[in-house]
This record gives sequence, C-alpha cells and structure tokens, in this order.
Amino acid sequence: MSSTEQPGYRPAAPHQAPAPRGPNPDDPDGPGAPDGPGHGEERWSHSLPGLTLEVRHHAPARPGLPPALYVHGMGGSAQNWTALARELTDTVDGEAIDLPGFGDSPPPDSGDYSVNGHARAVIRYLDARDRGPVHLFGHSLGGAVTTRVAAARPDLVHSLTLVSPALPELRPQPTALPTALLAVPGAARLFLRLTHDWSPRRRTGEVFALCWGDPSRVTPTEFAEAVREYERCLARPYFWDAMSRSARGIVNAYTLGGQHSLWRQAERVLAPTLLVYGGRDQLVAFRMARRAARAFRDSRMLTLPDAGHVSMMEYPEVVAAAVRELLAGAVRLTDGAPGREAAPATAVPTEGD
Repeated sequence: MSSTEQPGYRPAAPHQAPAPRGPNPDDPDGPGAPDGPGHGEERWSHSLPGLTLEVRHHAPARPGLPPALYVHGMGGSAQNWTALARELTDTVDGEAIDLPGFGDSPPPDSGDYSVNGHARAVIRYLDARDRGPVHLFGHSLGGAVTTRVAAARPDLVHSLTLVSPALPELRPQPTALPTALLAVPGAARLFLRLTHDWSPRRRTGEVFALCWGDPSRVTPTEFAEAVREYERCLARPYFWDAMSRSARGIVNAYTLGGQHSLWRQAERVLAPTLLVYGGRDQLVAFRMARRAARAFRDSRMLTLPDAGHVSMMEYPEVVAAAVRELLAGAVRLTDGAPGREAAPATAVPTEGD
C-alpha cells in the first residue's frame, strides 16, 4: 500500500487571492459573508468562459503554506469541507469550490454534469489560478472527480486525499440505491411529489441519518446551519436538475471500461494518496477500502469504524492528523533529492469516448 518512493516537492508561489465580494445585507449567508468570528474565511466568484465557480478560501495560519483544493460530493457544497479546512489552516493554504450547479455556483453553460465534465472544471480552475501542484481533496462524487484529475494531470496534484470516493461497485449497498435512482429521468420530480409535505428540517434530518454514522453527534448549531443551506439549495430552480444529471454522470462513469474506467484511472495516479473510509457508510461500502488500497499505487488508509459517509465532517481532527502525516511524507525529500518521474499529462475524455 505505502510506497517508499516519494514524489519531489516544490514550494508554492505566494498565494494572491482575488478580492472577495463584500457581504450582501439581503443575504447574510451569501458570498462574502463571514462564517463566524475569527475563522478567516473569504469567498469570491471565479469566472471562466462558460463557467463560474464559487470559492471559499480558508486563510492559512502563516504565509507560504502549500496550496490545497477541496472538492465536495453530489448535493453538497464547499461548506462540507469547512470543519476539516479549519483544522488544516496550520498545514495548507486551502480553497474549497462549489462544483457547477451546486452550492452558489450556477449551472455550466454546457449542461455537462458528467464526472469528466466536473473534472474539466477543476482542471480549468487550477490552470487559471496557477497554484499547482496542490494537495487535492475529494469526497464521494468529488472523489471520483479528483481521481480523474490526478490521473489526467499529475502535474497539478502533489497529494490526493479521498473521503468515501464514489468508485464503481458491482454490488452497491441497498441504502445507496435511492440516490442512484435519481439518475432515472423523472425520478427527482417523483421524489418531490412524494415528499411535498416534508419541511426543510425533516429533509435535513433524513440527510444526516443517511450520511452520518451517528446523527446524534450533530450539534444544534450544525443542524441549524444545514437547514439554512438546504433551504437555499431548494430555492434554486436548477438544484434537482443538477442532482439528477450528476447522478446520471456517476452511473455512466461506473459503466466505462478500458483506460477510461475509474479503477484504471486510479491505477494511474502517481501522487501519494490517503484513503478515508467509514465503517457505517451507507452510500459507499466499507468493503471497497481494500480494493481502493490495491488500486492506488502509493496509498495510506484511514478507517473509522463509527463514521458514516462524511468522515471529514464527523471526525475532522482525526482526518486532519492523517492528512498531516501524508503531507509530511510527501515533503520529506531534501532539496535536490531525486523524485519520481511524472506521467505525461493527458486530456480528460468525454463520457462517450
């Protein structure tokens, strides 16, 4: 699992963030709003042709820390990484993005919600920001996306941390099937009709019951913040379209074979990789940890028996400690020591390729 061969390291250039937007008095939770006193978070929009991404920057504890990028899962947002990102402000200079159609990012002009479409959005952002190589983090759908990024563009990725990555399973858990069914055209509309009388609090409670190993650990403040976030999501006319199209993108990615298979892509990843799996995960089977450890050539494993699907939210201190160990190994080379040769960069294919 763990290779003795370590990649080379070069310090990141000093980070120059775009000017954050000021808070909107009509939307206290919107872009530019503080996330609480002393947390050092700023937000801004980053526009590219046909694409706009909302970004949360977690200010580092000191200048010169290496850059990191956090990529959330389906139905989530950059906010899902806040607890872990705050733990790691002494280690990395972190940015978390809202994928197209999620959080505060509008839908992409292309309407492409495939895994490869999301991967291209991440690559375009990293190229435009010129912060690479970064310590790249991915959760669930974001784990599949960042696996694609690391395989296609090893020059952009210094290390990879995957929390419950959505990699193909031949026998998915029964509890994961309703999420997969969102890929069926019309399923989202049917779900909304069946749950039309559900309050935002009930919807949020159902999400916690599905995603957390022990929902009783959710604090009242965390629950209230999640309810507000869910209300904002439901108010967006494109939310369920983004959900169903992204679910379809995962299903399509699971069926790809040959060199475009996600498992084949995992085998191509050169960056040292931390794999994080929860023993009570109802969406990504715990048994997949063993296969993932075999697929990623330079991997370390963190298993949390009591965690569910969102280990970085449930146990941020534990995950952060494992990340620090990974990053310490990734920078252990002395200046001038030989590093592993990177594979050539390749284009991210379209789903039909």
